[in-house]
Amino acid sequence: MTTNASTVPAYAAPAANAPLERTTVPRRPVGEHDVLIEIKFAGICHSDIHQARDGWGEGIFPMVPGHEIAGIVTEVGAGVTKHQVGDRVGVGCFVDSCRECAYCLQGLEQYCTSGGTGTYNALDKNGEPTYGGYSSHIVVDENYTLRIPDGIALDEAAPLLCAGITLYSPLAHWKAGPGKKVAIVGLGGLGHMGVKIAHALGAEVTVLSQSLKKREDGLKLGADHYYATSDPATFTELAGTFDLIVSTVSAPIDFGAYLSLVKTDGALVNVGAPEEPIALNLFSLIGGRKTLAGSMIGGIAETQEMLDFCAEHGLGAEIEVIRADQINEAYERVLASDVRYRFVIDASTI
Repeated sequence: MTTNASTVPAYAAPAANAPLERTTVPRRPVGEHDVLIEIKFAGICHSDIHQARDGWGEGIFPMVPGHEIAGIVTEVGAGVTKHQVGDRVGVGCFVDSCRECAYCLQGLEQYCTSGGTGTYNALDKNGEPTYGGYSSHIVVDENYTLRIPDGIALDEAAPLLCAGITLYSPLAHWKAGPGKKVAIVGLGGLGHMGVKIAHALGAEVTVLSQSLKKREDGLKLGADHYYATSDPATFTELAGTFDLIVSTVSAPIDFGAYLSLVKTDGALVNVGAPEEPIALNLFSLIGGRKTLAGSMIGGIAETQEMLDFCAEHGLGAEIEVIRADQINEAYERVLASDVRYRFVIDASTI
């Protein structure tokens, strides 16, 4: 691909709920502050499925999902100072923001008051649709491109750009570390990274999963304890135990029951995004001055901090690499919880 190339191969959903198929999509020319990235690997996030199937509202079609992108810089604009050709880089969930609001100025671009520009299923500042990582190349502003340290393989790094930062951000914000008891709800694509990161931060880590079938995995990943939430005794035994619980599940759960496991002044933080609303009895919060919170990915600086932390501690995602023609099958397997723990597309097969 050269600066003026206008189309690249990609896999797209032509309409909501339609199977993804091979196609081509436009990429803008490399501007002064842009980098052209040859995508090597792209993770499959549950949010890709939500959006390709209009689970979170009406999408923009054709849609090329993918916001867990790892690749190599193959061209840079004349004004680029942060990256050079040959660099190992990543792109996460957004590719631009207003750069002017209080949150952008604090490095909290994920909370940009204008909403920012999603890596896919969004419109850029020129009103053109954005297309994500299920493609061979992408053009991204240098300021929204991350450096992937040499200590992480690119295929294992790709899911860190969403799954990794989605867990790192709340664990860091609520100060998971030595002396803190942290629970991760759900041992999936998000949860397995939560276990790894919380353990590396020095916290005492518990997995709360529907069953014990992944217990051995959880303990290998760094969990100290593993409990089945299908067993009512779990909620009796662990009442008032945790300083922090991070829920990664994308289906509604009984938040009152999980809040009963939180200490006074503790927090239950939700990073999963169910399509359905939830019900909550507020007495489950009032009784212990507890916090029910949410967290969404991280800013550019914090995402870089996460990547450096993962490299320092030898952390990458647990992955199953697939060909592009296996994407539709992978979607069904994600919905069936039949992956340990993240599908990653080999972009050379696109």
